[in-house]
Amino acid sequence: MIKEIPIQSGTAFKILKGEKLKVIDPKGEQVSDMVLFNEKDIREKISSGKTLDFEESLLITQGHFLWSNRSRKMMKILEDTNGRNDFLLAPCSPETFQIMYNNPTYHPSCFENLYTHLKAFGIEPDDIPTAFNIFMNVQFAEDGKLSVRPPMSTAGDYVLLEAQMDLIVGLTACSAEDSNNGSFKPIHYEIIRRDTP
Repeated sequence: MIKEIPIQSGTAFKILKGEKLKVIDPKGEQVSDMVLFNEKDIREKISSGKTLDFEESLLITQGHFLWSNRSRKMMKILEDTNGRNDFLLAPCSPETFQIMYNNPTYHPSCFENLYTHLKAFGIEPDDIPTAFNIFMNVQFAEDGKLSVRPPMSTAGDYVLLEAQMDLIVGLTACSAEDSNNGSFKPIHYEIIRRDTP
């Protein structure tokens, strides 16, 4: 059953080894931040550094694994119809909008949405790692300058992942204007259980 994450919000849930997670951009140009924790020991979590190191690529997509801080495989990307994701930038936070957007007022953020929903699993704000930013289009110039461009995803694009261990997943519909080409849209997801044909 496909579920919806409303705009600028998030969710958290468990998924078992061998089960699949499908993250869908139903309307196009919408980023989804994803973090992973070992369900049996939440000190083990998704690692940007380990993943980029072991996969030897800045562009993580179909055929790649997402690795933990303990150098273990957490998920495998089985399908990726868009092919452009980011694993460099941290989840947007209240400080992001103060420092980068010069916005002193409250603004929803992926960081807050992640730790708020993951709190039920004993995960605190300081436990949140760099997220795997599905559909996010980060470009890098020859001089190393980073820029966030509109997502290349179109309506219906998806990423299909298979859990390599029992996991706790945090997932958002990203709240940053620049990441989503100036508008906010929902994210759909589906957990495909092992007994589902």
